[in-house]
Amino acid sequence: MGRTADAIAEGVAIATAAARLAVKNHILIGTIAEGGVFDTHEYIADAREALRAMAEESEEAEENLTALRKRARGRHSDPSGTHDYRDRDVRNLRRRAKQSHGVATRLRELMDDEDALRTMVEEAREAAWSDVRHNLDRRLRVEGMRPDHDPDYARMRDARMQALRLVDLQALSSQQRARAKRKKKQEQVAELDD
Repeated sequence: MGRTADAIAEGVAIATAAARLAVKNHILIGTIAEGGVFDTHEYIADAREALRAMAEESEEAEENLTALRKRARGRHSDPSGTHDYRDRDVRNLRRRAKQSHGVATRLRELMDDEDALRTMVEEAREAAWSDVRHNLDRRLRVEGMRPDHDPDYARMRDARMQALRLVDLQALSSQQRARAKRKKKQEQVAELDD
């Protein structure tokens, strides 16, 4: 494989990872936050849309690089900044545009590949389940931990006590004042009604 093919493969890998992450987030929101049921076909549409967004991004990059290349051609002065390209950059800009084109083309091919989309959805589902499992495990471990099993208990005790004083007790006090204020208003309204 040449340098361009390697860059295209790397770009496709990054784009599909981003698309898989988007699908994973859709799965988490759809099944947990919205109480839905996992439906592979629904998420295949999400995967296709995520790939489309990545392909459009690559196509836009190709267009920008082509415009930069055309502007750089024939310019031989010293550049004034990082993205102020000159004639000596034309070859590199052409290669980068070709790479962006290759990434977009491959992503558009993946959009039509039902097996690839199904695989992406399955990988996103596994990643979503892994996140849920990790969060549950961590929460159960923290909430179920006893002081004699926590190696940091003594070291963190002062911080927990300070948080209790500064945050929890103040919040409790504020809630009690608000409750008392509401009760007083209700009593005043009841007196007016009598």
